[in-house]
Amino acid sequence: MKQQVSVLFMLLAVVFVVCLITANLLETKVLNFFNITTITAGMLVFPISYIINDCIAEVWGFRRITLVIWTGFAMNIFLAAVGLLAVALPAAPYWDGEEHFNFIFGLTPRIVFASLLAFLLGSFTNAYTMSKMKVAHKGRHFSLRAVLSTFAGETVDSIIFFPIAFGGLIALPNLLMLMLTQIVLKTMYEVIVLPVTIRVVNKLKSIEGIDVFDENISYNFLKFWK
Repeated sequence: MKQQVSVLFMLLAVVFVVCLITANLLETKVLNFFNITTITAGMLVFPISYIINDCIAEVWGFRRITLVIWTGFAMNIFLAAVGLLAVALPAAPYWDGEEHFNFIFGLTPRIVFASLLAFLLGSFTNAYTMSKMKVAHKGRHFSLRAVLSTFAGETVDSIIFFPIAFGGLIALPNLLMLMLTQIVLKTMYEVIVLPVTIRVVNKLKSIEGIDVFDENISYNFLKFWK
């Protein structure tokens, strides 16, 4: 029997993927925010993907968020591949934007690998934590699992991405500070918008008429449709 997805699920999945791609492009700029220089512009949208992760995992369950995560992963690979191809193609002689274009899209394989692996494992950690805590708490304490799942996911993301991407290029104390700053700020982002997240989740459950509990399921992230 064919399984269907709702319009709301599809829209959230699209926003999730758009946020991921946007964040990857914005990551190329490092901000100076109140003299803190360990924040990238990706912070503007990347935490939103974790909030959507929480919403989908809470309402539709682990298998559906697994589908969305793999879709985001595939689209990030597509962006990286097409970007590198565009960089390799010869530019028109009258076009003077090649240096800036190459800076944005000419990511080194090391950065691409670090970004994709960190996203994949961080997102699945977030979804797994949400799912297991929901079952353990019998659906109560959404706020707690939303914050803790984000913290867990962001920690895994940062621990994987920064050492692979910048190990040997940035001094260890600065690298650790960069990782810590990202984890703390992205988790705080989740806390600040938590009232909105709660309203969205409650509204989604009401409209969809579902509230999935992942009891007795396989957490094999390669299975997402059965």
